[in-house]
Amino acid sequence: MKKFFFLIIGFLLTISQTNAQEHVLKSGKDSLLISTDEIPQNVLDKMESYQFGKEKKIYSTSPYGIISFDDDDRRVLKNADEIQVFFNEDSIKVNSINNIFFKNPGPDELIKVRLKVYKNNEELTFNEHKGETKVSFLAKAPRNALVTDDRIVLGILTVVLALIFFTASLKSKAWKSFYTIIPALFLCYMIPASLTSFNIIDPESTNLYYMASRYLLPGSLILLILSADIKSLIGLGSKSLIMFFTGTIGIILGGVFAVWIFTFISPETVGGSGNEATWKGLATIAGSWIGGGANQTAMLETYKYKETLFGGMILVDIVVANIWMAVILFGIGKKAKIDKWLKADSSSIDRLVVKVEDFQKKVERKTTLTDFMVITGLVFGGVALAHFAGKYLSGFFLENYGKGNTFSSQFFWMVVISTVYGLILSFTRAKNYEGAGASKIGSVFLYILVATIGMKVDITMIFDKPLLIFVGLIWMAFHALLLIVVAKIIKAPFFFLAVGSQANVGGAASAPIVANAFHPALTTVGVLMAVVGYFIGTFGAIMAAELMRMVAPM
Repeated sequence: MKKFFFLIIGFLLTISQTNAQEHVLKSGKDSLLISTDEIPQNVLDKMESYQFGKEKKIYSTSPYGIISFDDDDRRVLKNADEIQVFFNEDSIKVNSINNIFFKNPGPDELIKVRLKVYKNNEELTFNEHKGETKVSFLAKAPRNALVTDDRIVLGILTVVLALIFFTASLKSKAWKSFYTIIPALFLCYMIPASLTSFNIIDPESTNLYYMASRYLLPGSLILLILSADIKSLIGLGSKSLIMFFTGTIGIILGGVFAVWIFTFISPETVGGSGNEATWKGLATIAGSWIGGGANQTAMLETYKYKETLFGGMILVDIVVANIWMAVILFGIGKKAKIDKWLKADSSSIDRLVVKVEDFQKKVERKTTLTDFMVITGLVFGGVALAHFAGKYLSGFFLENYGKGNTFSSQFFWMVVISTVYGLILSFTRAKNYEGAGASKIGSVFLYILVATIGMKVDITMIFDKPLLIFVGLIWMAFHALLLIVVAKIIKAPFFFLAVGSQANVGGAASAPIVANAFHPALTTVGVLMAVVGYFIGTFGAIMAAELMRMVAPM
């Protein structure tokens, strides 16, 4: 009897014409069965079950799945007289729901189900969630890392940072030679990446990056901007902006060049049509690499790239961007040699650094507990303000203009408000807390962020989609080459090249890290450039997308 029932379900899930057509949804090759009947529990136990209202990534070989409802969900559903079911790109209206079955769509695919529930034409809301379930099906079983506990992972990362800084400070000739070849900052990034790649820690099971990017990043921006000398920053000249916009042009043209090259090497890699056209997916990467996450979302909304393929583009974004960041961090250790080769005039940067160091000596004092407590209040009060105001500002733009714009991003407003808050403090007596070690505390926050970014990098991912990643590598190589050529022509210091690139590719999470690696006094430059990137990201990405569309094979 059970086998017969499974055959019936399988039949309903795979046909397009049935007597109960109003209870069957099909979207492309995927199918969904909405059942109003009670199904025996022993039958349900044989299926893979997914909790409604949750988002989950899973590797499953089970041919069918079921979306289960808890008691609160069922009370809402039973109180409704109309339910609208959205399944991927399709939708249907039904009077009641008991169970939702679906066929496993296969690796790298997803099932997205959203319910809108109405009673007397008024929409009802679910108590614990937004009424949406998304199940992403992985191409391979996830690895079981040795450590998945946030508290333990944080301990490991801080010990790694401590050991790097301790050994880098030793006077031993061997350690000095080692860090001459391999910069300390590069290790702060690559050792966590290696821990992930060797399956010691699992970035997917920890919220440490979210914690660092939402709490420590704005805190570090405030502390590092606290002693900013705006007049001297303006005095850095036009080379910083030239290199930033060169980086933007490099991203726009680099994408076009990479697609064009692959029309000869492997046209199917950059081909496709409709919402599966590869150039539409690459447009989301352009949004990320010129602006940030909000701009990437804007491109996804604008070009309607197939969501089930979007994960592959995120993979390219993460792998290629982090490889390039690793190259830049390595280059910082060789900045003197690079500047000499570029014949760069870094006198304006040197003057700013000297001026900040002189100010630090002037206000330096014996730090007290009161100093630390005031600094803590100033910083996390500012972080709270950034999140509070950012939530309302992003909500306003989201409600009035939709999520496909930069201003609907809470992260964008968090960075902008933290930056403005820090700049305001730099004109007050709070600036003197630099003498109590404000920038050093900010640097601690920033290096923890570096470690959590490195932790997100699984080096082995480069083998998952090698051809698509190779497209990204050619793209980034064009960006880098253009920056080098322009820097050589205008004799721009490596600092402007590195920060100008990361303000595009890495945004507010990476540009301050790179700028701080040169000197804490220069962090503000990275932050301000990244903010400019957010503003132009969507426009630059649209330009890149349209140019890629022109050269992409049909």
